[in-house]
Amino acid sequence: MQLDLISSIVFLPLLGAGLLVVLPRANRDLARAVAFGFSLVVLALAAYLFIVYQRGSCAPLVLPAALTPVSAGPRVLLPSPAVFQCENYAPFFPLLGASWHVGVDGLGLAMVLMTAILTPLAIMISWDIKERLNEYLALLLVMEMAVMGVFVSLDLLMFFIFYELSIVPTFFLINQWGGPNRKAASFRFFLYIMAGSLGLLLSIQMIGALSGTFDLRALLTTWPNNLTLQGQTISAPFGMSLQTVKLIAFGAISLAFALKTPIWPFHTWLPDTQEQAPTAASMLLFKVGAFGFLRLAVPLFPAEAQQWAPVLAILATIGIVLGALSAYGQTSLRRLIAYSTVGHMGFVALGIAAFAAVYNTILTKTPANDLVELTRSVTLATNGAILQMFTHGLTAAAMFLLAGALFRKSGTDDLNRFGGLWGLAPAYGALLVFTGMASLGLPGLSDFVGEFQLVAGTWWIFPFYVAVAMIGLLISGAYILKVIQKILQGPIREEWQGYRLEITRLELVAMAPLVVITVVTGLYPNWIVTAINATVTRLFG
Repeated sequence: MQLDLISSIVFLPLLGAGLLVVLPRANRDLARAVAFGFSLVVLALAAYLFIVYQRGSCAPLVLPAALTPVSAGPRVLLPSPAVFQCENYAPFFPLLGASWHVGVDGLGLAMVLMTAILTPLAIMISWDIKERLNEYLALLLVMEMAVMGVFVSLDLLMFFIFYELSIVPTFFLINQWGGPNRKAASFRFFLYIMAGSLGLLLSIQMIGALSGTFDLRALLTTWPNNLTLQGQTISAPFGMSLQTVKLIAFGAISLAFALKTPIWPFHTWLPDTQEQAPTAASMLLFKVGAFGFLRLAVPLFPAEAQQWAPVLAILATIGIVLGALSAYGQTSLRRLIAYSTVGHMGFVALGIAAFAAVYNTILTKTPANDLVELTRSVTLATNGAILQMFTHGLTAAAMFLLAGALFRKSGTDDLNRFGGLWGLAPAYGALLVFTGMASLGLPGLSDFVGEFQLVAGTWWIFPFYVAVAMIGLLISGAYILKVIQKILQGPIREEWQGYRLEITRLELVAMAPLVVITVVTGLYPNWIVTAINATVTRLFG
């Protein structure tokens, strides 16, 4: 394996984590500097990857002949290998047909960039951690490594390995450094996500056993169309039809990603997890589940995804409305943000449902006049879903950063105990209002762009569900105003007199990049939309 750009992005955090483990525990400043330095190097490499990808500077990768489909059929699901760039390939487990195969497209690139931006900020706001600091920072870097691996893996087995690895550091961060109910929250998180992972593992094993490979590029051109690979026709075991096996596998994979997204009613682990997790871990609960739907579930099972797309749209719509209502009913700021995440990810799921509903139709039929408008709509919806994953990852991180900052200084996040903080913490108040407006999708800020594209594109595919989802959007404005009113407005409560609740210089430095990206993306989204749109339009030919 060559130590290429993408492999360096994946494994540098692991190297940093290993170094932190052996560093002396007494020198906390050194540990912070090492962790922050490694995260900045990864950010620099991710930024360079973004530039290289935009320029198309990476040489295309020619896969081994064994992974080249014998029959491409009437329609190849990926029109061009150039969908993935900066690839690296090396044999990993030849007996199983697994390999180290990594690369990025617009979807993976956006997620890699989001992860690289958030990790140094999460490390920065962890400066006040004193207990077992080396281990804490090492787990943050391991989490970054695992999530980066998920976003760049083009081999199903490697995807699963990194997917599972991302669960472990999250569990320990919550279990060891979380709130008073951290034990129950961490075990609940672990059991929920592991339950979904079992089905994901079995489905991936089945795909590899039936097709003879775990390579995603090869599978995308053979598996959906039941074509031949390595001269053998794909067939199903136990006398079942291949369609039945595929439906079972699609259900298992979708359940795993629905739990991780999370989609209603599989979201119940999230509020406790976000409330008890340390601020850095809350910031780094990435969009792995939604990514899995777009990378694996729909492209590998287009017919099955189309069949179940209305169900996903219904669940997404319920999640949008109930998530917003639940958020409005919370008195804990962190639980409110967690339930708002259910609503925001409901919009992403609604865009994925539109993608699933149309993807197979467009790929299996010759484009005609009646499909042109449909293609435009689903392209807009899919672009919006991916951009919403990116922008909400940043704005949600900013909200959790502000919530964590207030909790550390006051010892509570009970909204009913605050009031009048405009007078005590004007800078904190300004940032809270700004982040709240970004979160609810104020025009001119980043979340508006993704939500607008998502709603505009999905409207032509699921108009009724989009109309109902607007109720959730209305309520989101209500709970953001509730947060502003409860924390900032009214008379200053006596119990906070003398407290220093203003945002610190370090927290302000951590917030600054998120504020800048929120404004820049709101005013000029093309800086990242161009890369996303290039991938989406290739998917639809």
